[in-house]
Amino acid sequence: MQLRESSTHALHPHHQRGPATPEALQQALHHRFDNPELLLQALTHSSYAREMEARNAAASGSIGDNEQLEFLGDAILGFVTSQELFQRFPHFQEGQLSKTRAYLVSEEHLIRVAKELQIGRYLRLGHGEEKSGGRHKTAMLVDALEAILAAIFLDAGLDKAHSFIRQHIVEPELHRLKQQSPGGLPVTDFKSALQEAAHSLGAPQPSYVLVKERGPEHNKTFTVEARLQQRGGHGRLNYTARAEGATKKQAEQGAARQALEYLQALHAQKEKPAGAEARGRSKQ
Repeated sequence: MQLRESSTHALHPHHQRGPATPEALQQALHHRFDNPELLLQALTHSSYAREMEARNAAASGSIGDNEQLEFLGDAILGFVTSQELFQRFPHFQEGQLSKTRAYLVSEEHLIRVAKELQIGRYLRLGHGEEKSGGRHKTAMLVDALEAILAAIFLDAGLDKAHSFIRQHIVEPELHRLKQQSPGGLPVTDFKSALQEAAHSLGAPQPSYVLVKERGPEHNKTFTVEARLQQRGGHGRLNYTARAEGATKKQAEQGAARQALEYLQALHAQKEKPAGAEARGRSKQ
């Protein structure tokens, strides 16, 4: 399969103005393709490919989309991420490694990377997907990112793909997670961590309530509350955390993180040695 379109037609007409060109994307990726048609295929959604085939029904052959590349990219991403975590955290148990990898390769995390690279500006979409806001759809952007990983691998080999994954996907997020829990292991699933913290304190399990959603269907923002109850409080609320996200899962994780920080601070206060507060006052 090869795409034999010139760069003038490589992008949807909507994107033929401004800097959104294959050249600009290669600069953002820090990789110049020896075979630029691999990048074109990675950016080609099936709706565009089928539309082009219908227009050129008399021509033999088919136009490739990014679905097979996405399949390969997903496998490469999982392998490289596993290798990075295995080397960086030799003290992690298997469960900790699995949880961290699951987060780093999740849609929740990858959508951030896809948006930072502005992949939506370069997608080749059919008219139906274009009108329905395909350039902002999380699944479509993440699939394209994984297809791009495969394109880099096929164009330049595993070392180049490994370097891209490490620099754009693994390192920045591990740094951010470490900042959130300095001195400890990076927490990647705040809902699970909050559930475990509540259980250890003998408190009821937290509940999550969707309190608001706004924006168009293809680009919504969700607001979720994580609600904690007092132990034996008969339903009385002890603490409520609120967060927004591009998906319900993101918003739930954000609210869970805030609630977890509250419980950790509460626990630290209870664990303070007797007389510490009085000694602190005596020094003032």
